[in-house]
Order: sequence, then C-alpha cells, then structure tokens
Amino acid sequence: MKIISLNIGEQKTVSWRGKPVKTGIFKYPVEGPLHLGKEDVEGDVVYDRRYHGGIDKACYLFSADHYAEWKKMFPNADWSFGMFGENLTIENLNESEFYIGDILRIGGATVQISQPRQPCFKLGIRFGTQTVLKKFILKNQPGIYVRVLDPEKVYMNDGVELIERPHNSIRLLEVWDLLYGQNPDEDLLNFALDYPLLSEGCKESLRQVKKVKFG
Repeated sequence: MKIISLNIGEQKTVSWRGKPVKTGIFKYPVEGPLHLGKEDVEGDVVYDRRYHGGIDKACYLFSADHYAEWKKMFPNADWSFGMFGENLTIENLNESEFYIGDILRIGGATVQISQPRQPCFKLGIRFGTQTVLKKFILKNQPGIYVRVLDPEKVYMNDGVELIERPHNSIRLLEVWDLLYGQNPDEDLLNFALDYPLLSEGCKESLRQVKKVKFG
C-alpha cells in the first residue's frame, strides 16, 4: 500500500434545499507534503466539527482501487482524487483486511483505525446527486477514518503498513454491517458499543441502531 494522492479542500458554500451550506467536501490533489495533526490535516478545511475532524476523525483514507468502478457508475462527475472527501488516496487499500484499533504507519506518521466513514448529504453534493449515498452504502467500501497517534508529514508514494493489531477486536466492515445491514447481530452490536477503540461518534450511531432494531 502507498499514497498516490494527497488531497485537501477549501471552504465552499453550496446551495442545499434552498439554503447556503458551507462544506470542505471538495478536496483536490496537492503536491504536499501534508502534515497529519492530532485533530485534522494541516491546511485542510473541516467546517462542521460535529461530524468531521477531531481526535477520532483526524484523517480519512480511501482506496484508489475503488475509483474505476465508481467512474463507470457516474461518468459525468467531475473526477479527481479526493472525490470522496479523502485526505489520502491509498493504492491497494482493502477495507476487508482491517480491524478497529489497527495501528498503521504512513510514512513517518502513526495512525489508528477508529471507524468506517458514514456518508452524508455532502457526498451527494460533491457528486451532484444524492443517489450516490445508497450506492455508497451498498458497495461496502467506506474508506477508513483514523486518529493520529504520532503527528508527522506524509509524502506522495509513502508506504502504508500495518504495525500492530489489538487482541479481540472487531472488523471495520463488521461495524459497517452493524450500521447499515438489515439484520445486525445483537451480541456483536453490544460488543462494538463496549469496545474502547471504536469512536464515540460511531457508537452514538450504533445506539440508534440498537434502539430501532432491538428496542
């Protein structure tokens, strides 16, 4: 795995349901390097910190390998790396291989997987259609949010490697299935809610799932 694109965005105001909305979803490649900080990527706009940025969502990774199929589904979109709002586009990143709490080394930085990305209407704004949200959920390719343990600059072509995996963890895509699957496993859901390395924001969403599915 390696970085093939470094992406940041500026604040942009768009119209959503007749009202102006500020967003940093429009990210585009830059030469870099990028400094991965404890709460965000230096130079990147994080507008709504209720849902983006912060300790548990300091940086977002998305796989370059997913792009070809998405381009076929949305051929008229304005394509570039950063299209999904990711800070780092990673070659050969496969979400099915990772667990919550995995520690990765990216160049000189050390990061820890905190949760899958949960899409919102702003992804639809970037694509020019809200139909992308359902397709994104069905694809099971959510990308990865990380917390930054050791802040450092990262560069194009820096390698990405797994250096530590916690004992008795939960897979990233198991959490994804708990969030969006039709029949979540209650025991696994309770495990995720008690698991200390899963982000609190994701747990809040899982609490809503538990309320709806199990009362």
